[in-house]
Amino acid sequence: MTVDRAEGPLAGLLVADFSRILAGPYATMLLADLGAEVVKVEGLGGDDTRTWQPPVRDGISTYYLGVNRNKRSIALDLRDADDQAAARELGRRADVFIENFKPGGLARFGLDYETVSAGNPAVVYASISGFGSGPGGAALPGYDLIVQAISGLMSVTGDPAGEPFRAGVAVFDVISGLHATIGILAALNHRHETGRGQHVEVSLLASAMSGLVNQTSAYVAGGVVPFRMGNSHPSLFPYEPLPCADGDLIITAGNDLQFRKLAQVLGVPELPDDPRFGRNEDRTANRDQLRPLLVERLRTRTKLEWFRELIAAGVACGPINTIDQGVAFAAEVGLDPVVSVGQGDAAVPSVRHPITFSETPASYRLPPPALDEHGAEIRRWLAAPQEGPQKKGPNDMGSSHSETGDREMGG
Repeated sequence: MTVDRAEGPLAGLLVADFSRILAGPYATMLLADLGAEVVKVEGLGGDDTRTWQPPVRDGISTYYLGVNRNKRSIALDLRDADDQAAARELGRRADVFIENFKPGGLARFGLDYETVSAGNPAVVYASISGFGSGPGGAALPGYDLIVQAISGLMSVTGDPAGEPFRAGVAVFDVISGLHATIGILAALNHRHETGRGQHVEVSLLASAMSGLVNQTSAYVAGGVVPFRMGNSHPSLFPYEPLPCADGDLIITAGNDLQFRKLAQVLGVPELPDDPRFGRNEDRTANRDQLRPLLVERLRTRTKLEWFRELIAAGVACGPINTIDQGVAFAAEVGLDPVVSVGQGDAAVPSVRHPITFSETPASYRLPPPALDEHGAEIRRWLAAPQEGPQKKGPNDMGSSHSETGDREMGG
C-alpha cells in the first residue's frame, strides 16, 4: 500500500501510542493529522473501542473509526519476550511515548518513564490516568462517566427537579486528550531548546477541575456550591432555550448592548430601561419576571422567523439541532466538516481536524487501521539496525526522521 508522505508541522516525529479507548487515541490522532508518524500498539484483543458498537460502518465500530485515522497498528503481547523487546525498541526510537495504563502498570514490562527515558533521554513521555499517580488516586480506575460523577459535573447537569445526568459525550476524555496534546507540544518545545525530554502527566479529574471553569471557580473563589439549573445559566440571562410559536430557540445576551438589540427586535424596546433588567446582574436576579415578557413576544412567530431576524440584528441565537443537522449546518457555514480518509471503497468519512493552518494544514493519509494491519512491516523496521539517515524509496509507507535516527516505516 502506498500513501502520501507525511507533511505538516509535526512531520518528522515518531509517536509510540500505547493508549486505548478515547483520551489517548484522540490526542495521537490530532498529532497524526499534523504529520506525526503514529504507531498504535494494541494488545492481541485490540483496542476496546473496536467492540463498542453499534453503530458500525462495514462492521467496524464508528467509535473506533472516530479517533484512529492516520495511524499504523501493531498487536503486541507484552508478556511475550520478543514482543516486549519490540515494544522497548519502539520506545527507544520514539520522540513521543503516550500511554494510559494504570499508573505504574508498564513498569513490569520495562516501559515506564524511568526505563524508557534511560535509553532515550530525549523522549517526551505522556501518561494519562483517571486520578493521577499519587497514592490516593493511582489505584482508581478512570472512566469518563466516573469522573463526570466524582468531579461534580453531573450535579450541575439535568433538570433541577430531576436526577443528575451525564453529558452526551465523554467530555473529560476529550478534554484530557486536548490537555495531553498541549503538554506534549510544550515538552517538545522544551526539548527543542534543551535536548531533554520529560514526563507529562494528565488526569481526567485534573482536567475536569480545569474544564468545569466557572463552576469550580464559583466554589473555589466564591464559596458557592453550584446546582442543577436545567438549561439556565447561573450568571447570565437570557442564555437558554426560549419557546417560540413552534418550538424552542436558544437565545443569548452576553452583555447589555446585546440585550438592548434583542428587546428592539422583539418589539419591547422599553425593557432595557426598566431598572430590573438594565444590567446583566439585574436580569439574572429577576429572570422570573423577565422570562414571561420575552416569551410573550417570542410566541407570536416561529423559531426560524425569529432566528433570521435576530441574527440579522447581531443577537446570538440558534436552533436545537440533531447531530445530522449540526453537521449540515457546519457545512452550510463553510466549515467543510467531513473529509474522506483512504482510497476508493476503503475510504472512511471522518470529521475534519479542528484547527486550520495557513501554511501547514492537517492531512488525512491513512484510514483507521485494522488490528495488526502494519505489524509485519513495523517488526521488520524495528529489527533493522539504525545507522543514521537512510534514503527512502518512492513507495515508502510513510516516513519521519529526526535527530534520534531514521523513522521509516516502509521498506
